[in-house]
Amino acid sequence: MKTTIEISKYPLNENYEPPILNFIERLNTHEGIEVKTNATATHLVGDYDEIMELLQKEIKHSFEAYGKAIFVIKILHGALDI
Repeated sequence: MKTTIEISKYPLNENYEPPILNFIERLNTHEGIEVKTNATATHLVGDYDEIMELLQKEIKHSFEAYGKAIFVIKILHGALDI
């Protein structure tokens, strides 16, 4: 099943840019997932199970590496042309 996910990350520290950039870089390493970033969010398009698995892994890594952050996620059934 195809899905489109919009995700935004808000690190809870003053040096917020490196954790965001690292998260986006890590998302871009996953084959088969279309990733597009704009000023306010990153969009992922691909298989639902694959995206949810990678988000579980990468959000956990982000918490372990950088500490507290807020993730805002919107999930849509189907693939949007991003």
